[in-house]
Amino acid sequence: MTTKKLLVIIISIIAAIALVVAIFIGGIIGLAFYSLGKSEAATTSKTFLKNNEKLKQDIGNVNDFGTFITGSINTKNADGDATLSLKVIGEKRTVNADVSLMYRDNRAWRVTDASYVNEKGQTVKLLDGYDPAKSEP
Repeated sequence: MTTKKLLVIIISIIAAIALVVAIFIGGIIGLAFYSLGKSEAATTSKTFLKNNEKLKQDIGNVNDFGTFITGSINTKNADGDATLSLKVIGEKRTVNADVSLMYRDNRAWRVTDASYVNEKGQTVKLLDGYDPAKSEP
């Protein structure tokens, strides 16, 4: 075997290994985004944002949400906390919203805080902390 052939074989093996690693890492990241987007916390967040009157006044009726939901969901035994960021696509404009949720004793997720950044760059709170009935979707 010539040195040139040996070099081509080594480079091909390294490229194949790099491709397998990239596919594996991409699969893990894709699964994480999919799991986060299809979680009960994400569903509760979307329902809350679709029904929030303050948000509707600014962006119009919510038509859709962005493809990727980012954030974190932490569960321990019968309790859980989540912080999610969603792109909300309305009739008038699109905004980025942040929603915090929690559940205790294996009950349903509950929105504890929600806000979005309006077109002026101001953070608008969507939840009145003194009225817990508004946090139920």
